Amino acid sequence: MIQNSPSKPISAWKGKGKITNQDYDDLRPTITYRHILSQNLGVRDPLRVIALCDSDAFYAACERVRLGLDPSAPLVVQQWESLIAVSYPARKYGISRMDKVKDAKKKCPNLVAVHVATYKEGEGEPGYWEDIDTRTHKVSLDLYRRESSKIINIMKQSVPSGEIEKASIDEAFLDLSRPVRERLLEKYPYLAKVPDDAPEGADSALPPPPPIDWSQLGELVPLTAQGKESEPQVETSEYENDHLTSWHDVALSIGAELIAKLREEIFRQLGYTMSAGIARNKFLAKLCASYKKPNSQSILRNDAIPSYLQPMPFQKIRFLGGKLGDALAKEYDVSTVGDLLAVSLDEMQNKFGEDALWVYELLRGIDGSEVKERSALFKSMLASKNLPKPITALNDGQHWIRVLAAELALRLKDAREEVPTLWPKTIVLHARKGYETSRSKQAAFPFTKDVSVDAIASAGNKLWKELMGSSANINITSVQLAFTGIEAAETGQQSIDTFFKTKDVQRQPLKRSRDNEELSPARAECDVRDIQEEKERSWTSFVCDRCQIRLALRDDQLDLSDDERAHALATLRQEHQDFHFAKDLESGSLPQKTGSTSRPASKRGRAAESRGIARFFGKK
Repeated sequence: MIQNSPSKPISAWKGKGKITNQDYDDLRPTITYRHILSQNLGVRDPLRVIALCDSDAFYAACERVRLGLDPSAPLVVQQWESLIAVSYPARKYGISRMDKVKDAKKKCPNLVAVHVATYKEGEGEPGYWEDIDTRTHKVSLDLYRRESSKIINIMKQSVPSGEIEKASIDEAFLDLSRPVRERLLEKYPYLAKVPDDAPEGADSALPPPPPIDWSQLGELVPLTAQGKESEPQVETSEYENDHLTSWHDVALSIGAELIAKLREEIFRQLGYTMSAGIARNKFLAKLCASYKKPNSQSILRNDAIPSYLQPMPFQKIRFLGGKLGDALAKEYDVSTVGDLLAVSLDEMQNKFGEDALWVYELLRGIDGSEVKERSALFKSMLASKNLPKPITALNDGQHWIRVLAAELALRLKDAREEVPTLWPKTIVLHARKGYETSRSKQAAFPFTKDVSVDAIASAGNKLWKELMGSSANINITSVQLAFTGIEAAETGQQSIDTFFKTKDVQRQPLKRSRDNEELSPARAECDVRDIQEEKERSWTSFVCDRCQIRLALRDDQLDLSDDERAHALATLRQEHQDFHFAKDLESGSLPQKTGSTSRPASKRGRAAESRGIARFFGKK
C-alpha cells in the first residue's frame, strides 16, 4: 500500500530550484554495432525515430479542394452558425473558431463560408443543400473520414516497413525506426559489419557520425533556450558543434527525409498540406509538430530537449492539465516544466503515488508508449441526432430514423468497399427525453445483398414502434441508431449470409435468478433493455456521480469515429470533474488524507478505491 506523504515542510519544495542537464541524463547513449544490427526495435531503441503528421486545418482543406479554390482563399467551415474549421489564410484576419459566421464575415468580407454537408430525408447521401435547417437536417463528416482514409493509405504505401497509428481524423503517428535503419545501413554500409579489431566486439561504439546538412530537412528546434532574458535559461549544451553530432541525429535526418517525401506525395495526390514533428518518441513528436505551422516539419534532436521543455508551461502539455496540473501547481508553487524538475521522484511519489513516475519521466522527455496500428474495422457504427425541437408525435420519429439510416448505409457501404464481407449482427435504436436515462431496443440485422437505406429504415422504424409503444407523451430529445457486432466473414467461407445466421439477440435465453425462479416476460425485456442501455449510452454521454446530471457530446462529436468519440467523451468527463474540483478548492472541502487504525479493507474494496495519480483522471 502506498504510504501517506511524510510530514516535511512544503516550503522546501516550493520555488524554482537550480536546473542542470543532469535531469536529462539519457540524451547521448552509447550506440553500438549491436544496436544498429538488432532486429528488435522496441521503445528502448537508442535510434528510435517517431513522427507525428498533422493535416493543416483539415476540414477547411477538404472543402477547399472539393471546391477547387486557390490555397490563398480565406475559408471557414460552419456547422449551423458556429465555425468548426478556419483555414490559415482566414486566421490572418483574426478569425477563430470562437467566432460566429456573421462576425467572421465582418472581419473578412471576401470570406468563403461553407456549411458542412448534411443528411436530409429522402436523400441517400449527404449533400450541400441551400435549405439546411437543424430541425430537419443532420451533420455529415463522411467527406473528412474518406479523405482521412486516403491519407493513411498513402502513408502505408510510402513507408511500407513503418508502423502507422491513426491518432485522430487529421493526425497519425509513424514509427520510422525500421525504414530509417534500412536507409542508414544503405548509406553507411560500413556499419553493417562489426570490425575485426572492435575492442568490445558487437558492443563496441560506432565510429563518429558524418556531419549533417539540415538546410533542406525542416525546422530545427534550437539547442539553447530562445526565451526572454527573464525566462529560465538552460546551460549551453556542450554538443553545439556539428562535429559532435550523434548517430541518433543522423537517424532523425533520415526520418526527416522520409517525412518530407511523404508530405510532398500527399500534397501531389490530394492537395493537402501537413505539419510534422520528428523526435525520439510520441510525446515529443506530438509536442514539436506545432513548433512551426502550417506546412512545415520540425526536428527535435535529443540535445535540444532540455531547452525546449524547460520554459514550457507544464499545464499546456497533454494530460498534465486539468485537476492534476492544478494540484501540481498548487502543491509546489510552479508553472513551468523547469520548475517541476526541482521536485525529486521520491517526493512526487510520496505525494501523488507510485504512478507519478510517469509524470516525472514525461517532464524529462521520456515516453515509452508504442506506435500501434489500429484496426480499420469498427465493431460498431453510430448515427445520432440531438434534437433542437423534441419529437412529440409518434410518426415524426420516422423522419429522423430515415435520416440516420442514410448515414449508416453510407458508412457501411464505405467500409464494405475495403472489406466486402463486413456486416453488422445487430441494429440498436435508443431514444432519450432530456437528461433522463435513455431507453433502447435492438434486433438482429439480417444480411441482404445490397446495403440500402430502405432496409435500415424499415428495421429502425420497427424498433421505434416497439420502443414507443402506445405512449401518448413521448417528448424525445435525442435519437440514436447504431450497428453493433460488426464483423468480417472468415476467408474461405462459402457465403457471407451463413456467417450471419445467428439467433435473434432478443430471443437468447436469459440467466435465471439465484433462486432459480423463471423470469417473467416483462422482467426479461426490462433486463435486456437495461443491459444494452448501459452499454450503448456510454458511447455518447455519462451521468456525473456527484451531481447526477447527464452530460452528452455535441452533435459534431457524435459523428466521430469510435476512438475519437471515446476521447471526446473522456475529455468532457475530465472537464466536468475539473469543475467540481475547482468548487471543492473554493469551498475548502477537499478530502484530507488521514491514517487509519481500522482493519484493512477487503481486496475488492481496495480495488475500487482510486489512489495516487489515477484519482486525477476521469473514468474511461
